[in-house]
Amino acid sequence: MLSSLRSRFTRRKQLDVTSNSSSSLSRCLTTLDLTLLGIGSTLGVGVYVLAGGVARDTAGPSVVLSFLIAGIASAFSGLCYAEFGARVPRAGSAYVYSYVTVGELAAFVIGWNLVLEYVIGTASVARGYSGYLDSLLNNSMKEAFRSAMPINEPFLAEYPDWTAFSITLVLAVLLSVGVRESTRFNNIFTILNLGIVIFVVLVGMSQADIANWTISVSPNSTTTDTQLKGKGGFFPFGWSGTLSGAATCFYGFVGFDAIATTGEETKNPQKSIPIAILVSLSFVSLAYTGISSTLTLMLPYYLQDSNAPLPFAFHHASMPWAGWIVSIGALFGLSTSLLGAMFPLPRVLYAMASDGVIPRCLAKVHPTFQTPLTATLFSGCMAAIMALIFDLTQLVDMMSIGTLLAYTMVGVCVLLLRYRDSSSQSSNFCSYKPLATNDLNDSEEELFPCNSSNSFVFTRKEYLRQCFNLDKVISPTPLSSHVAQHSTIMYTLICIPVSVLSIHGSSFHHNLMLFFMILKMIFCLIILSMQPKDPSPLPFSVPLVPWLPAASVLINIFLTLKLSWQTWVRFSIWMLMGFLVYGSYGWRNSSEEYRMKGKIPPNEDTTDLKLSKVDKNKNSNYFDLVEED
Repeated sequence: MLSSLRSRFTRRKQLDVTSNSSSSLSRCLTTLDLTLLGIGSTLGVGVYVLAGGVARDTAGPSVVLSFLIAGIASAFSGLCYAEFGARVPRAGSAYVYSYVTVGELAAFVIGWNLVLEYVIGTASVARGYSGYLDSLLNNSMKEAFRSAMPINEPFLAEYPDWTAFSITLVLAVLLSVGVRESTRFNNIFTILNLGIVIFVVLVGMSQADIANWTISVSPNSTTTDTQLKGKGGFFPFGWSGTLSGAATCFYGFVGFDAIATTGEETKNPQKSIPIAILVSLSFVSLAYTGISSTLTLMLPYYLQDSNAPLPFAFHHASMPWAGWIVSIGALFGLSTSLLGAMFPLPRVLYAMASDGVIPRCLAKVHPTFQTPLTATLFSGCMAAIMALIFDLTQLVDMMSIGTLLAYTMVGVCVLLLRYRDSSSQSSNFCSYKPLATNDLNDSEEELFPCNSSNSFVFTRKEYLRQCFNLDKVISPTPLSSHVAQHSTIMYTLICIPVSVLSIHGSSFHHNLMLFFMILKMIFCLIILSMQPKDPSPLPFSVPLVPWLPAASVLINIFLTLKLSWQTWVRFSIWMLMGFLVYGSYGWRNSSEEYRMKGKIPPNEDTTDLKLSKVDKNKNSNYFDLVEED
């Protein structure tokens, strides 16, 4: 019983990554389209808001360094996404990556959390868009909705926001019509948004005063609370303030993973996805650094406005006309953020439905538009309803959990795949055999090749020798793959108590425990670095393996554990709902479940499942047996 459950939870998705033409979605996106999608998803309204609050309350002028540190940390995850985008050019992003690497249950958890992230992200941006438009109209919409349909229930909004509801539905229809049309809309608004950012930097720098980076806080400064003002200078809150600011700024880089969901709609995904991720993160880092530098040079950090820092700074500089241009730029930023938040959602639903872990009706592709029409309209309705009636201020943190867990899983997957024994990949990826093979034809023979066990026996002495690679093995073996897998899992697990102690530990005993755990983490990475790597050529590969992916895993786990306990409670409720869906539907209707029973999954394109000639040769005994029958 337990072994049967374990085999189902850890079974991995089988696909031929060289078969790019099998997708029923429209392959029309270029590298430029993906780059602008990543910039638009990441560089939203946050570029106009985030820097002011972090500078005033957390980091001071060193917010510039906070953004650089956050950009580097995001680049670690971006590099891992880039490698997987080249390895597995499929819709679904981290869901597919973990399915082909770790197993079905882990993939479902990641996919379920991505759905939550994108639904709440879309609803919250739509609500923000409505609020911003309302502010330009002197709150007339708010007053009209509140007087007509007041809501006096806890955890709900004060009034139904029909503007946000309508905006979300219009966007869903736009995305349903075609990916080419929606990306054209995104490209135009992203270029305009970048133009506004360049304008702000150039005009703002004309009012810059370098003395604002070395200013000393005096008692007669505008703010009387010295704790808020810090000690002055470039690091008024010390290095700890700069690092705390980096943790906050990290969320300003969330959104580039939308690029990874376009694997089946990109002309050359193995080339375009890595380039787009790295270029978009570079542009976003430059934009955030430029805006934060401009703000802190125009105005002392303790005078910054946390809600609308740029218009406030230009008003202070007697340039109110520039503030109006910034307001227009905020509309562009909100438009691209809204599209970037909703664009990946139907792609994740489409990928999960195609695999059967959620109802397959969501995987239907419209023959004319060549988009996942059902998934797009369903996800648009979900987000629109949330934007209509829910007060999202308490739910926004839940977006971070889904994102950070996905980033963590992708980093772990890179480590697992880089040290995996590719010579035994076929047996590793499908350790079950079909239950009925009487009616297999030639194409079906290739669907169900697995007829052998991937278990092997080794002694403790052999294991210990392989830990330090004393036999100088240069290519991965089953034993070296096991050692690398154990080291990766142990490192990831140790990251959890290390992060908890770093956040909450204060006593001498806590620090001593932290020291020894860090030593264990380093020891795991040393063992991992001694193992032979898979020599297979890749279109793009992460440099400095295992150190860079390991740093990404640690950073993401640390940021996840800094979220509030209320967020974890809501996350647990959402996961309970997900496990009910998986237990009642997903594991019985999964495509891999059909293969375990020797059946072809419904609506399955068998071209995705055919083995290459190399893999077929590895299972030649099985084919010989079938032919003899």
